[in-house]
Amino acid sequence: MASLAKSKVGSSRMKTFYAILIPVLVLFVAFNTYPLITGFFYSFTDSKGYGAFNMVGLLNYADLFTDTRVLNSYLFTFKVAVVATILTNVISLMLAMALSSKIKFKSALRGLFFVPQILGALVVGYVFQFLFTWLIPAFFNTDYTILGDPTWAWIAIVVVLVWQGCAQTTIIYITGLSSVPEDVYEAGALDGAKGWNKFRYITLPLIMPSITTNMVLVMKNMLMVFDQIVAMTSGGPSQSTESISYLIYNNGLSGGQFGFQCANAVIFFILIAAISIIQTRFLNSREEQL
Repeated sequence: MASLAKSKVGSSRMKTFYAILIPVLVLFVAFNTYPLITGFFYSFTDSKGYGAFNMVGLLNYADLFTDTRVLNSYLFTFKVAVVATILTNVISLMLAMALSSKIKFKSALRGLFFVPQILGALVVGYVFQFLFTWLIPAFFNTDYTILGDPTWAWIAIVVVLVWQGCAQTTIIYITGLSSVPEDVYEAGALDGAKGWNKFRYITLPLIMPSITTNMVLVMKNMLMVFDQIVAMTSGGPSQSTESISYLIYNNGLSGGQFGFQCANAVIFFILIAAISIIQTRFLNSREEQL
């Protein structure tokens, strides 16, 4: 009887497991795996996104390396991603250390700093677009707007990315700092560890897992910058703020380059995966050294 009851319980659990798993698996395949495979197939065609198409083999991939617009979008994206990743992590770590200290209204301040993460990227982009285009020029009584300057428009993009990216990154750093035992700091104080030495030899090694997580996640998010550019510049002026994601979307869906931009998306996917793996291995090795 006992074995029969256990068998029924086990069967009920398996039914529940499959009832949860199968719908999730179907949705994942339908909206992730199938589009990925389809995009990979179309990367070998001259498809415009509609109508008939021909197989062109590796021609799209070869053309990517000679297309000036594509190369410029990669340069812009990596420039923005590297600068924004460094600034986001540095500022977030400083904020996390401040919010982890003994200050009043600590919980309220933590909630306040998380607000940018709740807001949609498009909403944030439109707000800053209004700020850079109208409010700041009006305040300084000038017609100049940074979003209209091909040389400096990328700075405005970085400002928005960092402002929004610091929210989640700060929370992760706060979690890492809260896991550092207080007695470690007390032992360090007895050995004369203060100020920079306290951070360098105690705090930094113990929060390296948080640094690894943030560096990988933030770099990936910054490389995929899209919404802010749609809202703020639409790739302008003169295509100076055209990110890879925006170029794939714009030219792939409305520019008649569906097959070509599918090839671009495949290369971009491989690059992001490779960068994430390299970052993780490098930072993990730094964890062991520290």
